[in-house]
Amino acid sequence: MKKILTLNNRSVARYLMIALCAISALTVHAQEDVYKAEMDVLDAQGEAIIQQYRELMKQDPKGEQPQTKEKVQLLSNMLDSLGQVQLQLVKRIIRENQQNDIPVPYIKNAMYELGYEGLKEALNPKAAYYNHPDLKNPKALLANYEKRKPGTTFHELTMQDMSGKEVKLSQWVGKGQYVLIDFWASWCGPCRQEMPNVVANYEKYHQKGFEVVGVSFDQKKDAWTAAVQQMGMNWPQMSDLKGWKCAAAPLYGISSIPSSVLVDPEGKIVAMDLRGKALGEKLKEIYKF
Repeated sequence: MKKILTLNNRSVARYLMIALCAISALTVHAQEDVYKAEMDVLDAQGEAIIQQYRELMKQDPKGEQPQTKEKVQLLSNMLDSLGQVQLQLVKRIIRENQQNDIPVPYIKNAMYELGYEGLKEALNPKAAYYNHPDLKNPKALLANYEKRKPGTTFHELTMQDMSGKEVKLSQWVGKGQYVLIDFWASWCGPCRQEMPNVVANYEKYHQKGFEVVGVSFDQKKDAWTAAVQQMGMNWPQMSDLKGWKCAAAPLYGISSIPSSVLVDPEGKIVAMDLRGKALGEKLKEIYKF
């Protein structure tokens, strides 16, 4: 499956990541993977949805018509739902095959979609596949997750704000309010795509005490500050302008952005990588509206 389109949420990324599992499984377990046929059916359903999107874009290449936007959202939702079905299949494959290597390609390709709890369960040290060399990257990702898992006290950061003044995370975090530490960059397309959602939740809950602190992985100050203004990010910002050499990367185990941690009033991390509906649902749970 090729990465051939972008819809308005993470559904395609989720679907395509997991769809690759069927291809990997065919290569590695051609004779023994009884799950491939089941995954292939889901893969074909996803391809049909993508084909509908291709045809839609032929008629309205820029996607500007209201009816096009409506159909794109519908297809996006369908693909997102399909991705969830695939993810549940991957989890079942892992549970049912602790004594063989069948889960390896599935874990490798779906590691980001499994999330912390799912990946931790998949990388069971007692599983027969645990020491398989293809699990090097999933293990590294899990180690990164451990640095910002729920229950962990936030890690202090000292950087500069947009005026060049030195600031610390502790100026906002652990001061009696919930704070979303948002790791992003002006050059990051998915970050820009997610930002309206962060802005909407900030505007809804800020008066209740909710705060956001942006930690930028930018290297160019002008690009950083321009993006903040353009996207209406009216919350504190900090950066050391070192890109992927940013001090936050090793400290919080950040290997991809956007990423985030939600910290409680006492400075304990309560959730990580809340995006899309998940962020709003968590804040609704906290603030009761």
